[in-house]
Amino acid sequence: MPAELKSTSHGQTMVLTLSNPEYRNALGPAIYAAGVEALNAAESSADVRSVVIVGEGAIFSAGGNLQRLLANRQQPPQYQAQSIEGLHSWIEAIRAFPKPVIAAVEGAAAGAGFSLALMCDFLVAAANSVFVMAYTNVALSPDGGASWSLSRVLPRPFATELMMCGERISAQRLHELGVVNRLAAAGCALTEALALADTLNARAPNALASIKELVNEAAHSTLNGQLAAERDHFVRNLHHTNAGIGIAAFLNKQTPRYE
Repeated sequence: MPAELKSTSHGQTMVLTLSNPEYRNALGPAIYAAGVEALNAAESSADVRSVVIVGEGAIFSAGGNLQRLLANRQQPPQYQAQSIEGLHSWIEAIRAFPKPVIAAVEGAAAGAGFSLALMCDFLVAAANSVFVMAYTNVALSPDGGASWSLSRVLPRPFATELMMCGERISAQRLHELGVVNRLAAAGCALTEALALADTLNARAPNALASIKELVNEAAHSTLNGQLAAERDHFVRNLHHTNAGIGIAAFLNKQTPRYE
């Protein structure tokens, strides 16, 4: 069966399923392109308020397809560069997407699969799942933004160790380090991710989009610049219809229904 990205709806959540069972949900150009297309469609749909990315079956993703990478060695270097650009376009789309994106990890997230999970806004993982920056195990270096993500969420020596040594790290350990948001029982990562999505879906979409944008910009901003950005977002959100709904509901002890 060809590798594909399956899209289904669960209420206001779009679920994107990495499906490449023959190669343990390995990633490839078809999945990258479908990922960008799916996010573009979700961004313009008022019916979608969040996205969950999950692997088909008992594994999230083994990362790159080594058979494909071996064949690419016979092609000009630009051939592989174009493939990685496809992955990176999806990675950038996830970061720029104004709605929450949640990774639901079962089994293993290896190589680019780990990179993909790290780039999501939330990471929900089965307690027995494992993560590995597998690149140096086959004499490669990271892609998918792994060096960017890990260097921001972990101390430099630990991030370097994960990428250079290529050893497995448990979901439990990553949870202790603040990388994994929530642990789930084995087989329940998607259920837990959908519950988290439901919580987020009940919040004002414009406020969540502001928070994601502010968090994305924080690493590059001065304090003065970030304070100005917070001011602008706050004022814009105060004058949004949803602020009227939220404040009135709070004062009247009611449950808000945001637009």
